[in-house]
Amino acid sequence: MTVYYVNSATGSNTNAGTSADAPFASFWAVENLKLQPGDSVLLAAGTVYNDQLDLKYSGTVAAPITIGSYGVGDAPVIHSPNDGIHSLYASNIVIENIKISDTGGAAIYGGYVSNWTVRNVEVDHTGLTKSGSITFRTGSNITIENSTINDVNGDGIWIEKIKGVTLLNNTVTNAHGTAADAVQLNDSSNIVISGNYFDQTGAVTPKGVLTLVRPVDAVIEGNTIIGGGFGISAQAGTNIAIQDNDISGYGGYSWSYAIGLGDSGDTRNYDISGNYIHDGVWGVAISSAGTATYVREGIDIYGNLFDDLTQAALKIDRPASGSFHDNFIASDVTPYSISPSVIAAGTFPVSDNTTIEAGLTTLASADSLVALDASVSLMSDAGLTSHDGINLASDKTGSDKVGAHQNDLVAENGISDGTLLLRHFGEAAFEKHGLSPGNGDHGVTIEAADLTGPESGSGISFHETAPLPSHHMESDTPIFSIHQDGVLH
Repeated sequence: MTVYYVNSATGSNTNAGTSADAPFASFWAVENLKLQPGDSVLLAAGTVYNDQLDLKYSGTVAAPITIGSYGVGDAPVIHSPNDGIHSLYASNIVIENIKISDTGGAAIYGGYVSNWTVRNVEVDHTGLTKSGSITFRTGSNITIENSTINDVNGDGIWIEKIKGVTLLNNTVTNAHGTAADAVQLNDSSNIVISGNYFDQTGAVTPKGVLTLVRPVDAVIEGNTIIGGGFGISAQAGTNIAIQDNDISGYGGYSWSYAIGLGDSGDTRNYDISGNYIHDGVWGVAISSAGTATYVREGIDIYGNLFDDLTQAALKIDRPASGSFHDNFIASDVTPYSISPSVIAAGTFPVSDNTTIEAGLTTLASADSLVALDASVSLMSDAGLTSHDGINLASDKTGSDKVGAHQNDLVAENGISDGTLLLRHFGEAAFEKHGLSPGNGDHGVTIEAADLTGPESGSGISFHETAPLPSHHMESDTPIFSIHQDGVLH
């Protein structure tokens, strides 16, 4: 396991390259090595390289080959008239702590590869002569995490025919082009896309934000998704969970949607829950551009909040089976637009959705709220308001569980009496309402139905009886109260 050092400012290719005092000068010297499992190639901080780095050799799972940096200062930068880093058939590779910018092709291209990790990499202004940013085609186990991709031509991340894709805590902004998405995954499986910030509002003629073509076994959760012609397109997939995302700002077309499915192939087993869908056109669209006969079954849509949409929260204009229930819909949003044939077939029932008066939704961070008493408690229990087992239970007379919305409890303001919803959404949700997310990038959203408070006049207040999952809150302290003035305290 050898560490090789490269310094374009002070190095020489006649050096041994095995110490920071005698580094190589260029990638040419590295490419003439036969790298072994566990070897590292480290680029000096603050240096610039105007060539493509070709990776020809593989590490092992226990001892990957690492491309990284050393020293103090700005990340080393790779410029290239071609790709920044290019590899075919090399596996078990880690790329970390570098910057790639102003490349003619992709920032990173890997074909027929497996077990790659791209970590803490900054990509900027790539794909200048042929579209590309971070691209992987055919292989397995690709992880991209804590990386930033901005101002690229073509898709920010393009992944095709990969089994095992993990995208964690990345920021992708402004992927330019009429066919460009922030992220596109084709014919891939075992997918986790979590905690990312995808923003296409500054892109020139973008297509959409997140596209999954024929995905299998995917979880898309806790992401902030902004802009583009659509938010999430997962048109023809199997076993897809789209949960707890903040999706907004999409538009430009009469068909623009936050979440779209039902086109391009069969669609089976979708869990669409806990999403905050706002400032766009359609909410969830189950549709198709053509007349081809596709299966659309097992689509469960629940616990979402729909606000500021110019069209309906739900659109179904092709045969489909599933349900739309226990969602929260702003009073100025049309709840659904379903074709008469689907209604007649009875395959997609709509039930127990709650109307929220426009302007009553309040967002707050966990650490900005203080509990007073225990009239309403959080319980770890299966409930309709959350896919992950969080349920709100109340001791208020006539309401066993807040998630069980009763049609006969609708108050004059259109909100079910006693209904509350706890969710975590991305930072954009808080900025929209002029509040700080506080502790971390996520907080909670609370819709308060009974703002006049219980009969005692003491208001509605909360305490925690079971720890919340870590992705919902950082704190295990008591959480919040709502007084009869409708203000969180």
